[in-house]
Amino acid sequence: MHHPTAIIDPNSKIDEGVDIGPYSIIGPDVEIGSESVIESHVILKGPTKMGKRNHVFQFSTIGDGSPDKKYNNEPTNLVIGNDNIIREGVTIHRGTIQDSGTTILGDRNLMMAYSHIAHDCVLGDDVVLSNQAALAGSVKVGNGAILGGYAIVHQYCSLGEYSFCAMGSAVNKDIPSFVKVQGNPAKPFGVNTVGLKRLGFTSETLEAIKSAYRTFYRKKLTSKEALLELKESNSNENLKEIESFIASIECSSRGIAR
Repeated sequence: MHHPTAIIDPNSKIDEGVDIGPYSIIGPDVEIGSESVIESHVILKGPTKMGKRNHVFQFSTIGDGSPDKKYNNEPTNLVIGNDNIIREGVTIHRGTIQDSGTTILGDRNLMMAYSHIAHDCVLGDDVVLSNQAALAGSVKVGNGAILGGYAIVHQYCSLGEYSFCAMGSAVNKDIPSFVKVQGNPAKPFGVNTVGLKRLGFTSETLEAIKSAYRTFYRKKLTSKEALLELKESNSNENLKEIESFIASIECSSRGIAR
């Protein structure tokens, strides 16, 4: 399962059933879970812990140290879950001691060709980074969020679950859950309706999300006023989607894209 030209450090931990292709380099302190596939010319550095059934394509560099000037080769971490697809030329850096020290990817994420995940980023599950999308340091991305091709995200920004960044978006503010943004700087232009329909969200839930969007973005209320109205209107329904929308606004540290 390991091509004879692959270089595998004896201090790495490779589970049974892992396929490692020609000329790939697996460094020390790298763990790879069972049934994973590492194609040719991949570089994996540690400390990195990768779960099961991940597929890493050629010319990707996973687990390198950060280019942040404050980083001084400390042994920080990268943790990757299960069933992720990491396409050609993707770069994912470990954390820095100036932040949490750990970069985290959840499960079933798709990182398309030449996308980039910087130090201390935290991605949930089912996230898609399209070709050449890039996350700066310490970005948080919620479950099911999608970034179009060449979309870029400023450091410390948060993208709520099931949000959508259109092609070429330049994100410098936090994006609430379920919201679509586009442009430079990225501005909201509605709810990610198409994506939510594909995921099986009911028409009632979609209408509730759209109503919450209108309250926050269209009623010319302050953020505080809009949040108060949203909490009051959801007090009986207790829809988890509206709770997610509210929480993604309340936890904002960089301000909400408006």
